[in-house]
Amino acid sequence: MDESTLAERRRMRRKLTFWRIAFILLIVAGAAVLWLTARSGVKAGPAAPHIARVAITGIIQDDQELLERLDSIGRSANAKGLIVTISSPGGTAFGGEAIYKAIRKVSDKKPVVSDIRTLAASAGYMIALAGDRIVAGDTSITGSVGVIFQYPQIKPLLDRLGVSLEEIKSTPLKAEPTPFHPPSEEARAVIQAMIDDSYAWFVDLVAERRRMPREEALKVGDGRIMTGRQALAAKLVDDLGGEEAVKAYFKSRNIDPNLPIVDWEPPAKTFFGLNAMASAKAALEAFLPGLSGLESTLRDKLFLDGLVSVWQFDQR
Repeated sequence: MDESTLAERRRMRRKLTFWRIAFILLIVAGAAVLWLTARSGVKAGPAAPHIARVAITGIIQDDQELLERLDSIGRSANAKGLIVTISSPGGTAFGGEAIYKAIRKVSDKKPVVSDIRTLAASAGYMIALAGDRIVAGDTSITGSVGVIFQYPQIKPLLDRLGVSLEEIKSTPLKAEPTPFHPPSEEARAVIQAMIDDSYAWFVDLVAERRRMPREEALKVGDGRIMTGRQALAAKLVDDLGGEEAVKAYFKSRNIDPNLPIVDWEPPAKTFFGLNAMASAKAALEAFLPGLSGLESTLRDKLFLDGLVSVWQFDQR
């Protein structure tokens, strides 16, 4: 091999090394930009006047990011109104309470419409109560005003297996109820009192927001679910329809109904807080093929404990 060929190969190697390093630096720089974007939190929103829209879906929990997003909408001069789109069976009572109060703060500054989609029951309906106007579909499922506390009882299984659990505790009500033995009457009474207190708060909220006597709120707040049509007859919602009904309300509040509706979405995140734009997520999944499955498993296996306000099918 002559000297000129060797020199040419060296030049090719140097060029290849340069482009490899440049490519790696480009990826690192892009990741840094995405990380900084994610760290920056909720943006100020569009610069032009608009109607903001927030979607609340799935199980409702204590969601700090959502609370911050609602606060930003309330402070945004360009967000002239807010649509809260709800598709949820409910969730924790405290999660619903926190979101309800955050939406009411927005309502102090601009009109808010609750848009009930497929399902807005229990804590989902609690959140809908925060709107100045509640719009539902004819066949939407809503209602289910109530609170539930559930826990498994595995003592019969342990008895069959010949396994027992011994416990020593400071007082009889510590760590009660437990799945390892039936609750005492005293423990049952304590849990029932907690449920009754949360339920009373929920019913009072319905009475206040729907402007009905508490006795009437108790009648429609017996835990039943309703279609949108039934909820309208029970005075739990104000209108049936969709976007047209929502726009009509904004017009009645002197808000231009032709303003664009802008979705204020949460910053999607993956590992290390990176903003999960499609390209970035695809790149991560190329290196970590099991990423999507892991995220799905963590989401689906989430366990809710404590007092919950959630509608669910009886699975017996």
